[in-house]
Amino acid sequence: MRPTPLATLLVAATLLAGCGTVGRLKAVGKAPPLSQVDVAGADPVEESLGASGATLRRQARTPMPADPTASLFRAGAGAFLGDQRASRTGDILTVRINVADKADIGNSTARSRGGSEDAGVSALLGLEKVLPGDPARAVAGNSRSQYNGSGTISRSETINMTMSAIVTDVLPNGNLVIRGRQEIRVNYELRELIVTGIVRPQDIGRDNSVRHTQIAEARISYGGRGQLTQAQQARWGQQIYDALFPF
Repeated sequence: MRPTPLATLLVAATLLAGCGTVGRLKAVGKAPPLSQVDVAGADPVEESLGASGATLRRQARTPMPADPTASLFRAGAGAFLGDQRASRTGDILTVRINVADKADIGNSTARSRGGSEDAGVSALLGLEKVLPGDPARAVAGNSRSQYNGSGTISRSETINMTMSAIVTDVLPNGNLVIRGRQEIRVNYELRELIVTGIVRPQDIGRDNSVRHTQIAEARISYGGRGQLTQAQQARWGQQIYDALFPF
């Protein structure tokens, strides 16, 4: 029974959808789209004592209840004699990434083992006359095994970038959970840098920056997508072949 054209078309459409070809066909001639900006929630900020004169006069005309906790050094004051380093949800800080890792690892293993067994019976109740072969070598065996293995790893990575991250959460002990994402699109190639982790407020410098080595549970991802990245990858058929071929 010959397959109908409709069945052939359905099978072809299924294969195309399964390997992501449809999505790639839709993106022909188009640059990779930028992702949406994720806005983290921020705590309310109190009005700064250094507000403009018009704002102060407007507040003077409107009687306000006395605040017994009013202070020039009140935590969370807008921007007057306050610490400008990130400390609350929604604050922004600078992350300095200077990765210069190099690793050279070499292993070599050699193993050899040999054994020999030899046993004989000179007399066995007269049965040695009917036994085939030489009874003096009734049991004889030799064994030998040998293994050689070696491995070498050489890796070098260098990333020098500065980006901004936003505080997404404040842990009960005061540590800050940060997340930063930066996308740069040049022609038809999109480069993406993502940094997440946990920062101690004490490690944030006076310039409101922190080094990547001071980020706990750091996750740094640097990659991209676009025409160049697609050209560097093997075709989906070759990837399936490599995954299934046993030799």
